[in-house]
Amino acid sequence: MNDIRIPDSMPRWIKDHVALYLRDGEAGHYWDASLGGGKGMLTTLLLTTTGRKSGQPSILPLIYRPTGTGGFCVIASKGGAPAHPSWYLNLEANPRVHIQVATEEYDAVARVAEGEERDRLWTLMVDYYAPYTDYQAATQRKIPVVVLDPA
Repeated sequence: MNDIRIPDSMPRWIKDHVALYLRDGEAGHYWDASLGGGKGMLTTLLLTTTGRKSGQPSILPLIYRPTGTGGFCVIASKGGAPAHPSWYLNLEANPRVHIQVATEEYDAVARVAEGEERDRLWTLMVDYYAPYTDYQAATQRKIPVVVLDPA
């Protein structure tokens, strides 16, 4: 995974988090949510997608929760911006991804949760990181709830 690209546009604190995670999966697994309006230390995973334009791997940390069915759930919020985040557009183009959860690594397939599953996972994520509610209120798009199922 040494050839992974960390986007230049990524804020320094996110680059630092990725670097820590890659160096020490246990330490990088946690993120201080107060940096983004949440409370306490939350678990993150590293998601590696393939760039839809570049074809190169791109990595970033995301808050996650286990789905209860063997997968992991993340939210494509982009802070409530009107457009989806680039990582989400990448996985729409190619749903095969790589994830690191603490010190465990998995190849996975991404899919968008729908219906009752989406409602359940959205509630799970909002209970874990309340600012998602504000992000949804800030945009007209329905924020995707993404499930990462280990392949």
